[in-house]
Amino acid sequence: MAVIPTTQKGTELLARLMRAEAEGEGNLGMLMVGNVGVNRVKSNCLDFKQIRSIDDMVFQNPGGFEATQKGYFYQRARDNEIRLAERVLRGERFHPATNALWFFMPAAECPPQWFDQWNSGRFKSHCFYIPTESDCPLVY
Repeated sequence: MAVIPTTQKGTELLARLMRAEAEGEGNLGMLMVGNVGVNRVKSNCLDFKQIRSIDDMVFQNPGGFEATQKGYFYQRARDNEIRLAERVLRGERFHPATNALWFFMPAAECPPQWFDQWNSGRFKSHCFYIPTESDCPLVY
């Protein structure tokens, strides 16, 4: 059972996003991007109050993902990415993305805060940022 509403098309869309944003980070990096996507659909807080589906989350503008806004979201989902997307949709969570709503790739160290959100850790080149539990209880 999925932790957010989805269809096969939605699962494939999430898998495409995971590939576009973190293919170079390996399976674990793609799983963490998937966690952020699922959290954005679940959260109903901050920048994500109108996000109700994977489609809404993937194509959110402004505030969405660089892959969809800068044109490298064109590759289809492969079987591996679909299996990874299915794992996060079933509720698997991976630190430091467990409760994260944001990530980015800085040129240097991860800043302790990014747009008033706290750094929860780094995986390879991506830094992950979490809201407070009182701001976004549905991601905890």
